[in-house]
Formats: sequence, structure tokens, C-alpha cells
Amino acid sequence: MHIAILTFEGFNELDSLIAFGILNRVKKPDWKVSIACPSAEVRSMNGVVLKAQASLEDAAHADAVIVGSGMQTREVVADAALMARLRLDPARQLLAAQCSGTLVLAKLGLLRDVPACTDLTTRPWVEEAGVRTLDQPFVANGNVATAGGCLASQYLAAWVIARLEGLEAARGAMHYVAPVGEKAAYVERAMQNIAPFLSVTAPA
Repeated sequence: MHIAILTFEGFNELDSLIAFGILNRVKKPDWKVSIACPSAEVRSMNGVVLKAQASLEDAAHADAVIVGSGMQTREVVADAALMARLRLDPARQLLAAQCSGTLVLAKLGLLRDVPACTDLTTRPWVEEAGVRTLDQPFVANGNVATAGGCLASQYLAAWVIARLEGLEAARGAMHYVAPVGEKAAYVERAMQNIAPFLSVTAPA
């Protein structure tokens, strides 16, 4: 099982790396999570440099793809050559987008006729692309999910785990990363956000 987190130049560390950390709480031999980038390395909005673990082309073959956000997302969607490398298909993949990553899915035509979540800065651009936005942290329609707000990345990760490995695996991953003394509350909040959108899911 391969989950690719698309991470572009100017990326937001919280969006890519929180999901990366939570997803890696699933400890199975065939479970792989990769930071997928358009180049050998990318620099974050705060100067952190990451080396790519996978390419955008590798992401086309992943079982699930999370599109991270960043300061240069509008440049990403304006780059026709780069966008042409994103061959994503909700018929065979779980697709999720965080904050301005929602704009990427919108420009790829993957959010037609469904509402989406994004951050407050990106909202006008997503709506300009013809997508209705919601004032909530997470929503999913079939195999496509979107989240708004950096810390909503935990909901994307929990949703991906629940869809691929079941609810107990998602609960376990969230329990591991939640603050001590608040674990039950964190797990419950995550489940409340994703449970209404798990009608198409792996057995729990």
C-alpha cells in the first residue's frame, strides 16, 4: 500500500509532515508513505529542505495521494507542464487535499459538483475555480477528501487510514500522536470529523 504526499516548493511543513507522521503509525510490511516532489528536493515556506522520496509520476501509481499546500500553489497550478505530470484518478485512488492543495484538485477538474474545504486564504481562489467551499475542517465525497486549516491534516491522515486499514487502525494512529491526558478527546474529535464520510470504506 503506497500513500504519496505531494509536496511542492514553498510547502507548508505542518500540512505535509503531520500527515506523514500519522500515516507512518501504521506498521505493516506493505505500508509505505512517501513525500513526492516535482524535483529532487524542495524548500518549505520557512526554509526547511526536504529530499524527495518519490516523484509526481510515482504518485500516479499510489493507492492514495494527499496534495499538500504551500505559499506557491498558485504558481503550481499555473504551470501547465507540472500539472500535466499529475495523473490522479479517484476511480482507482483515494485523493485528499490540504488547504491550498484543494486548488490543485479543483484545477485538475476533480472537484466538479462537490463542495470542498480549504484554508481562508485559498478560499477565494477555489471558489473562482468554480468549487463551493464549506466552513468546516474536513469533507469527503466518495474517494476524494479535502481539509482546511493546517491542523486539519490529522483528519486527512485518519480518513486515509480508515479507508485503507479500517477504523481501529485510524483510532490507534490518532491515539499514538495525541497529547497525554487528552488522547480520548483527540481520538473522538477525529472520528467525529471523518465518520460521516466513511460509507465507502474498508471493514473496521
